[in-house]
Amino acid sequence: MTEVLWQLFWLFALLSMVAFGGGAGVIPDIQRAAVDVHHWLTAKEFLDIFAISRSAPGPGSMIAVYVGQKAAGVAGGLVAFVAMFIPSSVVVHFVALGWDRAARKPWRAVVEQALAPIGIGMTFATGLSLAHGTEHALLSYAITAAATLIFAFTSVHPILLLVAGGSLLLLTGG
Repeated sequence: MTEVLWQLFWLFALLSMVAFGGGAGVIPDIQRAAVDVHHWLTAKEFLDIFAISRSAPGPGSMIAVYVGQKAAGVAGGLVAFVAMFIPSSVVVHFVALGWDRAARKPWRAVVEQALAPIGIGMTFATGLSLAHGTEHALLSYAITAAATLIFAFTSVHPILLLVAGGSLLLLTGG
């Protein structure tokens, strides 16, 4: 049990350092570690806790707590929570102090421009990683592609897409 707690701590402490804008960018790494490396969860269980973490109030990074709890009970959830939120919070606090002082420096705008595509790429990787963990039915892929295009080019509310996609799967037995 102690070994699993240390594994949880180091996994989430390291991932917390690249999850400053939110946990979405590290979801593929969490999935890979929890499902493929440590076998704490199955791919289906991971998708289920991902959905729960997105629907529950609070930050999406709370998925770390769910993974920790599945891996090592309440102690695992606590360790994952501390490791996911404390190290990055401390670093962000000190970086923010310097960031405010650099408000008029030219390098700050360059850094901001450089970080935007990285954040987009990490979010895109999350979507791909989650898509690989789903059932590989043609209808599911078609719904995912359609929802992506609709999100990209319209302002349709996400709940409408969720209801439409879920209804279509229910009606077709997919």
